[in-house]
Amino acid sequence: MTSQRGGTWGRLFRNSAVVLLACGMLASCATLVGQRQVEIPLHKLQAGVERRFPLDNRALELFDIRLSRPRLSLLAGSDRVALDMEAYVAPPFLKQSWTGSLALSGRLFVDAARGAVFMADPRVDKFVIDGVDEARQRQLGKIANLLMDKVIRDVPVYSFRKEDLRYGGVQFVPARISTTPAALVVTLEPAR
Repeated sequence: MTSQRGGTWGRLFRNSAVVLLACGMLASCATLVGQRQVEIPLHKLQAGVERRFPLDNRALELFDIRLSRPRLSLLAGSDRVALDMEAYVAPPFLKQSWTGSLALSGRLFVDAARGAVFMADPRVDKFVIDGVDEARQRQLGKIANLLMDKVIRDVPVYSFRKEDLRYGGVQFVPARISTTPAALVVTLEPAR
């Protein structure tokens, strides 16, 4: 009778040990997965940016500005992007309007909470409006610099889908980025 109880307790102990060992191994696998790098090609980034355009905004109640046809390029090694757009400017109180182009660049950063890559510190590199004199172009350039910080701040360059951040049963979060001439390289780390 005692040997039968000992055998039951022994099997229960062995089974419990196996279950605990399996749980421990599964938990350690999650930490063994480590970092992953995901390469996002330029054409995917371009498609993501195009979905968010055209952008319409009124600057200082003086100009209606429409930005359209964005063209994104990666500035390799600097973690910056350049964005060229067509610009349409019209004062709401005049029947005149102007067209031109706007080129800006900004530093990329990862917002892990929103699961997206954004542009920070946008800088207007070139703002040319056809048929406008030099003095007015400088004024419009200053307005464009103010406007770009507000407009670009909440426009993601790329947004991750939930399934993009899950691999092998482990949830990942974007941690770092770098650029190559043809792609954005995002380093993903296991969520803690």
